[in-house]
Order: sequence, then structure tokens, then C-alpha cells
Amino acid sequence: MNGPTVLIIDDEPQIRRVVRNALHEVGAHACEAENGRGGIDAAASLRPDLIVLDLGLPDMSGLSICLEVRKWSTVPIVVLSARHSESEKVALLDAGADDYVSKPFSTTELMARIRAQLRRAAISDRRAEENAIQIRDLEIDVARRTVLRGGSEIHLTPTEWDLLRAFIRFAGRTLTHRQIFREVWRNPAGDAQAYLRVHVANLRRKIEPDALRPTLIITEPGVGYRFCALD
Repeated sequence: MNGPTVLIIDDEPQIRRVVRNALHEVGAHACEAENGRGGIDAAASLRPDLIVLDLGLPDMSGLSICLEVRKWSTVPIVVLSARHSESEKVALLDAGADDYVSKPFSTTELMARIRAQLRRAAISDRRAEENAIQIRDLEIDVARRTVLRGGSEIHLTPTEWDLLRAFIRFAGRTLTHRQIFREVWRNPAGDAQAYLRVHVANLRRKIEPDALRPTLIITEPGVGYRFCALD
């Protein structure tokens, strides 16, 4: 079968139909489950390339499904829900979801998020660590710890390097403040959001074409950041 397989876990037939039709238009194969338990079983048996997960299921919470799937799979999970609580988004992302799209949603945006997650999943950690990456006029070599713009080197501090490496490793994925904090500082204490704000601002000034209107490191308000350079 050509194209990626996407599992849609949603109890609303009309939502499944909209997502299924959009996936078919971009050459993806859709499989479906109408509740959480069926979705977990389908994820285990079909091993899809990506899961679109609704939160408002009749039998299980989306959080429980994320935690269960993450016990044995790293498949990208894009959450689709009418709920908008920032604390809920953070909890889901911390539980292993990769991205979050709110209902009512644009199928164009959803497909863009899905494509980004599929591309990210295809890039191994080893490739991100060892190969030079070209992003517009930037050339980033994480292994050699060099960043060049037009042949001129940009100096990054050790913390900025660790931050950039984390963004590249999880490119396209929305990361919470706490996830980034743990990735860069290992076992940190303190206010992750306030601490990261300073270092992200410094990194943006060095790698963004316009630090006031960033296009590489995108802020997800109240949640964290998403690195869009490899989308």
C-alpha cells in the first residue's frame, strides 16, 4: 500500500469522514476507531504512521490513550479536540502527544500539521545529530556545533546550542516549557517558562531573519514552542 497510514480515533462519524477525505486527497490511507479501547487495539495491530486522536471519547480520556500508546510506540499523535484549556494541552503534550489542533479546524492546517509530523518521524535522531542541516540561509552542523549564515559563523553559547539541538531533534513538534527545560537542563528546578523566555529570545536574535517576527521558533501561547524550520 502506497502512502502513510493514519489512524483516526474519534466517536463522531462526520469528523472521521472529513479527516478521511482530506487524507485521501494527499495520498494517505485512513483507518478508523470510534472509541479509545478500539483505537488502542488498532494502533497495536495496524502500527499506523500517525494517529489523529479526539479527546472527547465515550470510554477513555485522550490523556489515558496517549499514556497507553507511549508505553510501546513512538508513533506521532496529533490531538484534535474542541477543548481549549492551556493546562489540558500541556498535560497531553507532556503525556506524549506531538501536536494539538482545535475544533472547529481547517483541514488545510490539519494536513499541514500531519505532514510535518510524518516528516519529523522520518528524520532519525542520528541524522539530526550528525548531518549538516540547511535552513534558508543558515547551515547548522550539530555534530560540529557550527552555525553559518552566508559563510559567516554565528557564535552560540553552550546553553543556546543545547536549546537549538533540542529544537532540531523535535522539529515540527510542539514542546511544552517543562519538556524543553528537562531536555536542555536535565533535572531543572524553577520557573521553566520565565527561564526559557530569556534563552529563546537570545537564540532568536542570532538565527531568525527578524527576531520580532520569528518564523523558525514559534511560540505556542501558554504551552511552549515549536521549531518550524524542517516543516
